[in-house]
Amino acid sequence: MDLESIPGVGEKTARALDALEEPERALRSGDVATIATAPGITQGRAARIARGAIRQEHDDPGGFLATDRAREVYRNVLALLQARTVTDYAAQRLETIYPSPRRSRIEEVQAFASDAVERDFDDDVLEALDGVEPLRQPGDVRVRERCLATTDAERYSEAREAIPELSVEVVEDAQGLAELARGYSTVFALDESFAGVTVEGDVQVRPDALENPAEVVPERPLAFFARNRDRLQAAVEVHQAAGLEPACDLEALEDGLSRLDEDGTVAGDDELDRLTTAVDDLDAAASAAESVANDHLRQAIREQDVTIEGADLLSLVERGAGVDSLLSRELADEYAAAVEAARDHLVDAIDLDQGEAEIARRAFSDEPTFPVERDEAVVSRLREELTAAKERRAGRLKRDLAADLADQREDARQLVRDALELDVELAIARFSREFECTMPEFVAEDASRSDSDDAVGFAIEGGRSPLLDEPLEAIDPVDYEVSGVALLSGVNSGGKTSTLDLVASVVVLAHMGLPVPAERVRLRRFDDLHYHAKTQGTLDAGAFESTVREFADLATGGEGSLVLVDELESITEPGASAKIIAGILEALSDNGATAVFVSHLAGEIREMADFAVTIDGIEAVGLVDGELEVNRSPVKDHLARSTPELIVEKLANEAGEPVAANGGEPSAGDPEPVFYDRLLEKFD
Repeated sequence: MDLESIPGVGEKTARALDALEEPERALRSGDVATIATAPGITQGRAARIARGAIRQEHDDPGGFLATDRAREVYRNVLALLQARTVTDYAAQRLETIYPSPRRSRIEEVQAFASDAVERDFDDDVLEALDGVEPLRQPGDVRVRERCLATTDAERYSEAREAIPELSVEVVEDAQGLAELARGYSTVFALDESFAGVTVEGDVQVRPDALENPAEVVPERPLAFFARNRDRLQAAVEVHQAAGLEPACDLEALEDGLSRLDEDGTVAGDDELDRLTTAVDDLDAAASAAESVANDHLRQAIREQDVTIEGADLLSLVERGAGVDSLLSRELADEYAAAVEAARDHLVDAIDLDQGEAEIARRAFSDEPTFPVERDEAVVSRLREELTAAKERRAGRLKRDLAADLADQREDARQLVRDALELDVELAIARFSREFECTMPEFVAEDASRSDSDDAVGFAIEGGRSPLLDEPLEAIDPVDYEVSGVALLSGVNSGGKTSTLDLVASVVVLAHMGLPVPAERVRLRRFDDLHYHAKTQGTLDAGAFESTVREFADLATGGEGSLVLVDELESITEPGASAKIIAGILEALSDNGATAVFVSHLAGEIREMADFAVTIDGIEAVGLVDGELEVNRSPVKDHLARSTPELIVEKLANEAGEPVAANGGEPSAGDPEPVFYDRLLEKFD
């Protein structure tokens, strides 16, 4: 795939996309999360790029939504779908599902949506989805206690590129290797020539290190899993709650994650915990041990009666002896007990093993002194031993855990992708069930031709507009079918605009490849949708000219278009409007377009048109308590009566009823019935 050929992708963006592991897969599948990991690309832009790639894949010219109102309907139905997502990813991913005139794209999404609507879900699944997010990159990982060493400059460059987490050093011989070993806890020698060389320190000859980076820098895979631990765990819970077939062994992944802390260190190992605590608490434990010894010795001195004869005191003074000599002579046993207590405390406080305890005990000398003080050189050596043991243990555990997790990295990515895609599917399923949707049927190309006996533009049975701000059960189902062009008449507030919205919503959703809110829908595959909403007031000359030009372009090239227009007569004077609309309908009919024009001038337009234009009517049954009672499904080939006609008819009927006061008939001279009858005659 030529990335720069994708609409909206320039050279800089193409380079960013090329840095992805599988850019073509991500683009073709609309994987917004993966695309958004490319440098400088947000999720919103990722959705636009994915949409452009999909259009390119299906040779889709775009522009299906040809007017502002058509685009508004799309945004509204898309918002209804997005409102039923749990994750931000799913909301962005739905942006890649757009209305298209291309059969291949429609069928591709239909296959996806048909599986989606069969998904079962419950609150547990939705709750688990709440914790799933696209995986994050671990960021820069730097390991300072290890390094790579080589004698070859070319190998040096390869090592820096392959394992940037470690420092790479150039050495000339074994002596240089030994010097590195004094500064690093572990040195990995990359050259075979160092095999058999013995130097002090942890030096490992690993010619294959660049091919197996996880073995020398296990922090690399561990950083990925540590940074995404909660997201991966949430994806596991989604699979378990939804009964999805996982891309990896969930138990093994959970086990690995349970052994990993958020900072990338290994968790749950008692020995590593012991060594870590020992290193951290060594100074405090040594100080506490000193206090134990000195407290013990002070107490012994307080309780001891020491008598020194003059000759003995003179002898000690002549020899320059101090308190240490007095302790050695008079309190030898008590001093030994105090030191032993200090040693025991240090060993017990940081839980040292036998070898470590031997070093720790040498931190307090047998030679009497007061106050008792630790030997810092011995404590430093103990710290070095504990730290080295800790790093060896941590390194081995990291390598073992990295070996367990490294091979699961791509499967873990797929696990999260599947969980996020489930949210997309469930949004479609929830929308479909809440609006009682069905998959539409696209008629064969020859059946959509206007000269075909079975021609059909669209046929909706039991449709309910999702754009109405009403509960589904409160919306009357609508049946409506149109082939060619038609005028839609009806009373004010009878539902003409809602019918256009229903048609537009059904057509948009059908061309997105999604289920539609109706019991059954058959329609042709349209090239574009032109939906013109009702204008507010008469347009000025310039705006009127622009509107006419727009219809001129449509009328000369509108074959395959669906045109929905709401009360176009409002753009100018009623008499001129009827003539203009008649002319537009003639052109659209000649070009084989499908069109529905809502108008209160349906009768006048029919008279002006030079062909038998169909007039459908949303008929009002009557007025009940001042409210219209309407049959919401348009009646074919029927000019619906207007609201004023219904009101006049109601007044005429009421005037002709018996007078309540005397129970008699109204007199022949009563002017009201005559007046109302005369008005009614004007509607014939």
